[in-house]
Amino acid sequence: MAEQIHVLLVEDDAFLSNIYKTKLEMEGYKVTTADNGESAWQQAGQKNPDIILLDVLLPKLDGFGVLEKLKSDPKTVNIPVMMLTNLGQKDDVERGLKGGAVDYLIKAHFKPSEVVEKIRKILGK
Repeated sequence: MAEQIHVLLVEDDAFLSNIYKTKLEMEGYKVTTADNGESAWQQAGQKNPDIILLDVLLPKLDGFGVLEKLKSDPKTVNIPVMMLTNLGQKDDVERGLKGGAVDYLIKAHFKPSEVVEKIRKILGK
């Protein structure tokens, strides 16, 4: 059996986190969740996920801060990060992509199934 793809889901809204986690697990992904930026950063280093879904508005350390840390650490620099947020201003999108995110999704515009499709594309699976 193929190696299970491991997704680190960083979302502080428990309801949304649960929706995405359930959908991803139904699609066969292994999911680790974090509900704040510091925890996300620690989990990424310890668990070495295949991809990170990262909210921007997070307690302790925001998504941009997490992204910066991930991209400046040799251990996590190559993990693709997909921003998943409701911050849709052009400046935020540019900041995320310039910071090294592979994609920037506005939650309101994407259903969980579409997020799964994006993950497949990014990981080439």
